[in-house]
Formats: sequence, structure tokens, C-alpha cells
Amino acid sequence: MESNAKIIARAVLDEAKLLISQFRALCIVGPRQSGKTTLSKLLFPSKPYLSFENPAIQAEASADPAGFLAQFSDGAILDEVQRVPDIFRCLQGVLDKSNARGQYILTGSNNFLLQEQISQSLAGRVGYLQLLPLSLSELQDAGLAEELDQHILKGGYPEIWNQKLIAPKWMSAYVQTYVQRDVRLLRNITNLADFNRFLFLCADRVGQLVNREDMARSIGVDTKTIQAWFSVLESSYVVQLLQPWFNNLNKRIIKSPKLYFYDTGLLCFLLGLQNKDSLRSHPHYGSIFENWVISEITKNRLNQGVSGGLYFFRDSAGNEVDLLLEKNGKTIPVEIKSARRFDSGMLSGIRYWKKLTRDDEGLLIYEGTGRDIPESGVELLGWHDVSGVV
Repeated sequence: MESNAKIIARAVLDEAKLLISQFRALCIVGPRQSGKTTLSKLLFPSKPYLSFENPAIQAEASADPAGFLAQFSDGAILDEVQRVPDIFRCLQGVLDKSNARGQYILTGSNNFLLQEQISQSLAGRVGYLQLLPLSLSELQDAGLAEELDQHILKGGYPEIWNQKLIAPKWMSAYVQTYVQRDVRLLRNITNLADFNRFLFLCADRVGQLVNREDMARSIGVDTKTIQAWFSVLESSYVVQLLQPWFNNLNKRIIKSPKLYFYDTGLLCFLLGLQNKDSLRSHPHYGSIFENWVISEITKNRLNQGVSGGLYFFRDSAGNEVDLLLEKNGKTIPVEIKSARRFDSGMLSGIRYWKKLTRDDEGLLIYEGTGRDIPESGVELLGWHDVSGVV
């Protein structure tokens, strides 16, 4: 990031400071280019910064992890630390020698590898923070709020907004780098062309139930390969698999997850959407808007230190609720509709859920601005107000 670029304040900052005060180290994970390094340097402005993406630094740390850490007895920022797995065992000893809080920040763009190493060596010593691309709330606070179409098309990667870059150009390089470099680190994928086809196929099926068998047939691989590739996309924060909600309601519940992307800018790039007209006329526009809302709510919750608690509901009879939000011991049904005028038919899922559970609350998020709704217990929110949904 250039020095003259405006740094957008991150809503997760207070949660990060709290975790630093509670744990000996803080681990920040999230997709590449989501702002992990910038946040780390803001939290630890006077501590050394080491990136294990630098071949020389990675080689030095790999050759002698204990000796490498001994140079930084007062702590440091260790970026992309999953690249040197042997350092975790040594770091355990370093953290245990001192009872001080906030000694190190560890960052990484692979959630699976980091969680595995932390659970084996650093459990109880490290606080865990997930940093996603910029949320609507963060962009609004920075005075960068634009029309809904622009938020969907640009997504939330900070560099695009900070430096006013052309989103499709940036995304093209992002996908190329991700496929050519990061995927090789995660899986021994021999046919990158097939994996690339899988990535585009995921975009084409946004908002749909995951059908691994059908995807395998479309690409010409087996279902185990599809499952492995989903693990790659999930652990590197490209796709979000929304799990179905289930409970003892004596109903036949759909068990497959639904497929969404963490960033709609990336989704739109994969779908070939570059302007408002192509976005609005796309047959998947309703699912794209739904994806944007779900990703925003996910960001809001993580920025407040709340993880999980998001599901969808669908039974074998076709009754469905777009999103179920667990909050304060309640499960709130949320319907998401890409329409600018309210219609009572939008509430069919909420009405079914209320009848099923005897609960009275519900939330409808749509593209309009009106708030009045003739339905007891149901709140109506326009897209501008999704920042308040946690």
C-alpha cells in the first residue's frame, strides 16, 4: 500500500485490542489482501515486522526456528507464519517463559493450516481474530459509501477502495496469483485448469445448494476431489458454505450447505460482471444480492467478536428461510429480497418459521427504504441499514 493512500479504520480494532490484552499472542487470519498486515502494524507500531513470504526470512526461520525467535525476545509481527510450521513449537516455549500479554501477532491467509498448528502447539496462549474485506459500515464511516451496485461490483478489498483501482483489473491479478501460487501450497493440485473451472463453476452456482456429484460430472473429476477443492476455497476465505439449520422439529431437513462468496467483487469478476447494467440483468442477480447481505452480516458479527450462528432453513417440501440468525438465545428468521417495493409474499418463509417455532420475531432485508410493515414482530430494513445487523 502506498504511503499516501488513505487507511480506512477497521471496525474490528477494539476486538483486536481486547484480545491482545487477554492473550500472549494474537492470530489474525483472513483472505489475502484483506488488511491483516496493516492492522498488525497499527496494533504493534514499534515491534519488528517479519514476512515469511520473503524467501530469505523464510529460509532463516526454517533452518533454525529457535535461533530466529531469539532475535525478537520482546515480540514481533510474524506474517504468513503458516509457511514455517516448525516455528510454532519454539514459539510455545517463548510464550511460556513470560506471562506478558500481547507479545506476538501471527497472521496467515490459510485458516486450516493455522488452526491446526495453533491447536497442536499454542492452545490457550493465542487469541483468534478473523479479518474479512471491508464492510459497508467501514466504508460508510470513511465517507466512501456509494450506490448498492458499486458495493456489490467492487467488493470490499481495501486496496481497491484506498487507491481507487479498477476492480476487474485488480481481481484478475488476484485470481491469477491465488490459483498459480496459493493453491499449490494447500493441495497437490496437478491440473490447475480443472481447478480454475471449478472456481468459475462455484460462481455460477452462487446461492444454490452444493451438489458435489453434479459438479464432479461437470468438470470430469471425482467427488472426493470436489470436496478437497471446497476445503481449499473455504480455508483461504474464498467461499462460505452456509450450513443448514436443524433441530427436533420432526421435519425432513435439507442437509446440503448453500454456496456463497466472502466477497461479491470477486464473485462478480468470475461471473464477468463489470457494470450496473450487466449486474442488474444477470439471471443470478437475486442470489448475488443475497450473497452480499449474508457476507455483510458475517463481517458485522466477526468485527464484534461473534463467530458462527448463521444458518439457512429448507425442508423437503420446499419451505425455506434465507438466513437464520442466532442472537441472544433466539433464532431469528431473515428473508433477503432484491426488490425495491415491499410485497407481503416476501414474508412467506418468515410466516412458516413463526408457525413452526411459535416465535414472533423476523427480519426482511430488501433494496427499498420503507420501514412500515403490516406484520407483527417483523422488522423491515433497506440495504443501507444492513450495517446494524449483527
